[in-house]
Amino acid sequence: MATVKRTISDDIIRRLKNPDEHKIIIIYGARQVGKTTLVKHILSQTNLNSEYFNCDYIDVQSMFSYENAVNIKNIIGNLELIILDEAQRIPNIGITLKILHDEYPKLKIIATGSSSFDLSNMINEPLTGRKVVYQLYPFTFMELASNRSTMESRRELNRILRFGTYPSVILNDDRTALENITEIVSSYLFKDILEFQHLKKPDVLLELLKLLAFQISNEVSYTELARKLRVDQTVVQRYIQLLEDSFIIFRLKALKKNLRNEIGKSRKIYFWDLGVRNALIQNTNSLDFRNDQGALWENFCIAEHEKILDYNIPRIVNTYFWRNYNQKEIDLIEERGEKYLAFEFKWNTVKKFKPPADFIKGYPGSEFKVVTPDNFVSEIYS
Repeated sequence: MATVKRTISDDIIRRLKNPDEHKIIIIYGARQVGKTTLVKHILSQTNLNSEYFNCDYIDVQSMFSYENAVNIKNIIGNLELIILDEAQRIPNIGITLKILHDEYPKLKIIATGSSSFDLSNMINEPLTGRKVVYQLYPFTFMELASNRSTMESRRELNRILRFGTYPSVILNDDRTALENITEIVSSYLFKDILEFQHLKKPDVLLELLKLLAFQISNEVSYTELARKLRVDQTVVQRYIQLLEDSFIIFRLKALKKNLRNEIGKSRKIYFWDLGVRNALIQNTNSLDFRNDQGALWENFCIAEHEKILDYNIPRIVNTYFWRNYNQKEIDLIEERGEKYLAFEFKWNTVKKFKPPADFIKGYPGSEFKVVTPDNFVSEIYS
């Protein structure tokens, strides 16, 4: 399988090589997204005396548990860097990391986690001011394109919209890609949620995801979802939060700042990976034989845009969609300070796009971009 350089790797390596940098590096990301490959690549790029620990193993969990904190000195020895992969497996990991940080000021530490709701709950308070957090997502288009020609990258776009960009999926042929994305959805997608949250209705979680999969690019009503699932609205809200904390979906809120007729209490929900979305609805057909190209393109572009923003630490940009009661809408709004950049995502080339007059009036000086397969590299990644 080909090696793909991850966007965040250089910044993490820079921190590790800086003798004055002492913050613990936390890397969040869904299972199978490439966290282990990333940290092992980072290990190979440093000259530090280091060791990798897989926290899925019970003996490793025991070694670093708070109860065995007195023995940590024997574990660390002369190590300059340790990696705790799937660190949420270690009981009281937040206290252990605090001890390591405070007692071994020259020790570099990387901890990864596949569920932010679990690991973050254990480390946020103990590690206040002691950590820097990165998110790792399925490949971006530009990560995949780094070793390919422009023509090869464009050909790959159709496959990305069908199969997504999980490493074990997009780096294989179509048959293996389908097998692997199906395995990810059936075996890994809910593992952390079911294991750590002890859900009483896991079947409702799956049905909720399927409903969301059919609604990408559309506004989502919690009330309507609750009615279809025959559960309380609070259940829907909790499950959506869990799915977001597990890096499966993300929400985009409506922008409401200046205009009286703006819709402000709504949201759209997108998938971080379109392969997951398509596997849920059991449709990985070529784009020539489906009627959701526009929704797929919108989801892809917005997810790419969000990944890029999250890879910049700290993130300084807010994002929204916009709609008013006159049914005028804009797919994505980027708010940077007091400036607004509006995006419309069109699968087919458009000769002329006229921004909604209501938006121009309410947000004067805004910039507009129409993003198609012909120009998305320059418009999204520039």
